[in-house]
Amino acid sequence: MSGGYDLNLFISPPDYNFLCSVCHGVLKKPMRLPCSHIFCKKCIFQWLARQEVKRRKMVQVNKLRKTIGRLQVKCKNAAAGCLVTCPLAHRKGHHNSCPFELMTCPNEGCTARVLRGVLDEHRQHCQQDGQQRCPLGCGATLAASEGEQHNCYRELRDAWAQRHERNQTLLLSLLRRVRRVHRTTNFIRRQLAQLGDFLEDDSLLLSSRAQETEVAPEAELWGVQGQDVL
Repeated sequence: MSGGYDLNLFISPPDYNFLCSVCHGVLKKPMRLPCSHIFCKKCIFQWLARQEVKRRKMVQVNKLRKTIGRLQVKCKNAAAGCLVTCPLAHRKGHHNSCPFELMTCPNEGCTARVLRGVLDEHRQHCQQDGQQRCPLGCGATLAASEGEQHNCYRELRDAWAQRHERNQTLLLSLLRRVRRVHRTTNFIRRQLAQLGDFLEDDSLLLSSRAQETEVAPEAELWGVQGQDVL
């Protein structure tokens, strides 16, 4: 790739002394060799990769660089319609604000490249209906048409109300189940109490019969003895 400036960039043809003999473009960051020849910095470094010239013997030609920097150049967007001309040294500053510079639409999802001068208008009527993050920080991704209607506080309140309603429904269902378990527990408790009473009555009955059985033989014994006495 050429290390110098393209000749077509300049309003009028540059002086021959400003040209690099390697790339034949206008010298960019000119460097002088011990032989007094001057080349673009990039060009000479590429050339030195194949030669045995020591880099420390090269010097930057700042005076020549400043002279070249004063040459008038066209904007790189001249073909797109920009008519601005400026010194070469100021070209970068102009490009940073040139209305004919192609810019990528910042709306998420939109890949359009439009001129800087109409970028704001494009963003407002983005054909891709670009997506943007909620500026309030809720994390939602919004289309451009949704931005004005989006109210994350209202949506959060509605979501909370829905969740509260679901929780209330679950709580009521749980309370009904607890009541059923409570009724079942009371029923089992009453049944156990009745069973206990039944077992207690049965035990008393068995004990009474046992006592009667013991008394009967004893009475018979006394009857036999009485007969003997008589």
